[in-house]
Amino acid sequence: MDKLQQLTDRLYNEGLSKGKAEGEALLAAARAESEEIVSKAKAEAEAIIAAAKKEADDLKKKVEGDVRMATYETLQATRGDIESMIVTEMTGNGIDKALSNEEFLKGIITEVAKRFSAQEPGDLSLVLPEKLQGELEPFVKNELSKILGKGVDASFSKKIAGGFRIAPKDGSYFISLTDETFKELISEYLRPATKKILFG
Repeated sequence: MDKLQQLTDRLYNEGLSKGKAEGEALLAAARAESEEIVSKAKAEAEAIIAAAKKEADDLKKKVEGDVRMATYETLQATRGDIESMIVTEMTGNGIDKALSNEEFLKGIITEVAKRFSAQEPGDLSLVLPEKLQGELEPFVKNELSKILGKGVDASFSKKIAGGFRIAPKDGSYFISLTDETFKELISEYLRPATKKILFG
């Protein structure tokens, strides 16, 4: 009986010991696997956070760049508007008034036509402001033709507010001294100086 009890106890202890060892091995493997899963999850979470942070930084840089560019463009546009306003004010009324003045126009047309006439053997063609037709038509037909000793055809256009366009009758080219072209010419000289005075 004692031997049977001893054998039973021994089998029981060996089984228990073996089961315990297997259980500990399984537990250790489960712990290792669990740690590996947690470690992978942490690494994935850190990668997601790093990617999100990089994306947020990139977006921030892009937005800051866009805001800087928009601010610069707005500033440049505003400067351009101010410059244009001042140049327009400087060239506006005085030029309009002078190039709509009958006597002033007669003098300029005569001088330009004389120089034009010296180089151009044929007749000349003039385009003048329609609003001054009554005052300038007799001058062109009578006085200017006599001064130049050649024919001068005049037409009158609503498109010209002040000044004139002169050309050889064949229309191969023309010289424009209208209010618009004169303002553009003066503006080209005024803009750099105005810009420097205003903005350094």
